[in-house]
Amino acid sequence: MNKLDNILKKEKAIPLDKFINIALYDKKHGYYMKKNPFGGNGDFITAPMVSNLFAEMIALWCISYWNYLKKPKKIVIVELGSGNASLCLQIIKIFQKFDEFYNCLEIKLLEISRKLKKIQKIKIKNSKVKWINKIEEIKSGPVLLLANEFFDALPIKQIYKKNNIYLERFITTSNKKKLQFTSKKAGKNLIKKIKKLKLSNNKNVIEYPIDTIKYLLKIAKIIRRFDGGLLTLDYGYNINSGGDTLQSVKKHRYSRIFDDIGNSDITTHVNFRLISDILHANELKVNKVVTQSEFLQKLGIKERAIILSNKKTFKEKAQIFYKLKKLLHYSEMGTLFKVLFAQKKK
Repeated sequence: MNKLDNILKKEKAIPLDKFINIALYDKKHGYYMKKNPFGGNGDFITAPMVSNLFAEMIALWCISYWNYLKKPKKIVIVELGSGNASLCLQIIKIFQKFDEFYNCLEIKLLEISRKLKKIQKIKIKNSKVKWINKIEEIKSGPVLLLANEFFDALPIKQIYKKNNIYLERFITTSNKKKLQFTSKKAGKNLIKKIKKLKLSNNKNVIEYPIDTIKYLLKIAKIIRRFDGGLLTLDYGYNINSGGDTLQSVKKHRYSRIFDDIGNSDITTHVNFRLISDILHANELKVNKVVTQSEFLQKLGIKERAIILSNKKTFKEKAQIFYKLKKLLHYSEMGTLFKVLFAQKKK
């Protein structure tokens, strides 16, 4: 990527979060800014693309939450990073079956990728849907924010300890003009932050999700002001395990971080314990983090699959339950993916 080469010529080395930001979100060359990475012909598949049942459960959960709020006359649902619009399109279909809820509904999509926004606007033809560029554009509520595989794609810093010294991971170029990792002594402010967040306990590699934290602070402020909550589903961990989770994916296979920059996805596992702590510290009530399998089963996904399979052919039934297994089984998405819900304390 020419932009990266030019920056490294000038700066010699850049921190990992800056590298990820350029690789994924550079306006001209960034991975998410120039291509549609979703689906069989792309690089990965998300839960709404695995089975419609996933979106059905999310939609029913949203309606149940609106009921829990005693049916306010207006509710704003904000999807963070709507991707190829799979989830949004499917939940709208379910919402339309519930007139009272649908009449109260506004939907906002936060999408920074012009390419993906264009795809979304072609697919979604509904006057209730509006697009926003910044989370600060949310001006009313109650608001329910949905984040499905959103936080895993945000830039992070990596820090590790060597001889009792904190070092931050940087990217530089070798003598052969190839990208490689290097390190610099971590700044005092950064060290203070990771200690305050209890990220530094006996870890080889500490991941500091710098952009996720910025989003969470803004989200907490919005929820406190307008009421509502945040429902986030992502792959990650809930115990204080940490370690190096940086990974790259292309064509549904893991690839090396520095291979084909701008054409491969770069992600990390989400630290749900940290998200929970930050939201709690910012005066939100955070419910217990559960696995995706537990969450979807409590909503009745298995019972719904049985209902849908009635009067289907054997082949059609097999497809329904094969897709259900991908969502629920521990060897697929069932336990790797976690679910967290946070809401206004009162």
